[in-house]
Amino acid sequence: MGFIVQQQAVNIEMKFLSDQTAMQESIEQYMQTVGQQARQASRILARASTQTKNSALSAIYTALENSQAAILAANQIDMNKAHQNNLDSALLDRLELNPARFKGMLQGLKDVIGLKDPIGEISDMAYRPSGIQLGKMRVPLGVVGMIYESRPNVTLEAASLALKSGNAIILRGGSEALESNQAIAVAIQHGLKVAGLPEAAVQVVNTTDRAAVGQLITMTEYVDVIVPRGGKSLIERITEEARVPVIKHLDGNCHVYVEAQADLLKALPIALNAKTHRYGVCNAMETLLVDEKVAEEFLPRIAELYQEKKVELRGCRETQRILGDAVITATEEDWYTEYLGPILAIKVVSGIEEAIEHINKYGSHHTDSIITENYSLAREFLAGVDSSSVMINASTRFADGFEYGLGAEIGISTDKIHARGPVGLEGLTSQKWIVFGDGQIRQ
Repeated sequence: MGFIVQQQAVNIEMKFLSDQTAMQESIEQYMQTVGQQARQASRILARASTQTKNSALSAIYTALENSQAAILAANQIDMNKAHQNNLDSALLDRLELNPARFKGMLQGLKDVIGLKDPIGEISDMAYRPSGIQLGKMRVPLGVVGMIYESRPNVTLEAASLALKSGNAIILRGGSEALESNQAIAVAIQHGLKVAGLPEAAVQVVNTTDRAAVGQLITMTEYVDVIVPRGGKSLIERITEEARVPVIKHLDGNCHVYVEAQADLLKALPIALNAKTHRYGVCNAMETLLVDEKVAEEFLPRIAELYQEKKVELRGCRETQRILGDAVITATEEDWYTEYLGPILAIKVVSGIEEAIEHINKYGSHHTDSIITENYSLAREFLAGVDSSSVMINASTRFADGFEYGLGAEIGISTDKIHARGPVGLEGLTSQKWIVFGDGQIRQ
C-alpha cells in the first residue's frame, strides 16, 4: 500500500514537471513568435514615411477616444483586484486611470504627432581628401522591449514614441494592469490596421508568467534594446539577466538643496511641490538639504506645510534641534532611500560643497535641484552634481518627457552611454555613417 502511495506521489511529481516543461516550452515558442513578428514589422516601420506614421498615431487617437469607457472600465477591474491584494497607495496611484489622466494620455499622443520626425535626418556632412562625402543619418534602433509595472499610460506613451521613431515595440506590463493594458492595446492595433501598418508593430505580451520576461531580455536576434520601468528589484533583475542592452534608472532618490542665498518665497513652494505633488513617482524629492545659515528660518516654515500634508520627517541632529519632537532620527539608510511615499529625510549642511558631496554619494543620479539667487553658486552646482537632470530654482517634478517637450517619455536613463535623462524620440534612435561617392576607389 505504501509503495502504491509512493508511486502515485512520484507520478504526480513527474506530471507536474512535465506540465512545467510544456508550459516553459509554450512560453518560449510564444515569445519567439512575438519576436519574429516584431522584427518583420520593424523593417517596414524603418522605411515608413512621417505621414504614414502620423496617420497611424491619429487613427490610434480616434480609437482611444471611442474606447474611453471600455478602457476606464477595464482599469476599474484592475483597481478592484489591486485593492483586494492590498497593494500600497503608491502602486494604486500609478495604476489608476481616471478621465483627467485619460485626457492627459491623449494630449501626450497629440504632442507626439506634432513632434519633428528624427528619422532620416542627415548631419555633419563633410568632404574627405579622397573626394567622398560623408555624414551621419539618424535611424531607428529596431525592436524595443519594454517591461514595466502598474502604469497603463506607459503602454500608450511607449507605443507612440516607438512608432514615431520607426521602431517596433514589445510591451510587457505588470499583472496588476493586465486588463487596462489589453484594452489600450486593442485601440492601438485598430489604429495601426486603419493606417495600413503591421499590427505587430505594437505587441502587448498576453501572459503574466515571469518566464516571458526572461525570454524577452535574452532574445538578441529579435530585440535591440530593453527599457525597464518599475521598482528597483525589477530593474536590478533585468540588468543582471539581460543579454540585450538596457536603458534604465534604478531608482529616483532626488534632492532639493536650499542654499544660503535662496529666496525663501521660492524655496517653500518648490520644496513642498517636489515632495507632495505625487509621492509614488521617480522624480519626487526624497531628501531636503538646507544650508545652516537659513535653517533656523526655513525649517519651521516648511515643516508646518509638511505637517498639513501628514509627511513624516526624518532628520539629522541639527534638524531635530530646530524642529524638536516633530522629527524622527534619520539613519544612514535614510539618506539612500527612495520612499515613494509621505516620508522625507532632512539634513542641514554647511554649504554647497557638502550638499554636492551628499548628493553624489547618496543620490541615484536622477534629478537634483538648487534654490539660490547666487548665479555663480548655481553654475557650480550644475557642474558638480552628477545627475541626468540638474535644476536651478525649480521643482524636481519637472523631470519627465512631457514637461521637457518630448511629448512623452519611454523612461528615464541615469546611464551615461547613449541616452541620458528622459528618453523621447531621439533616445530611441542611433546614427549610422553614410558615404556619397562618385566612382572613387581607395588608393
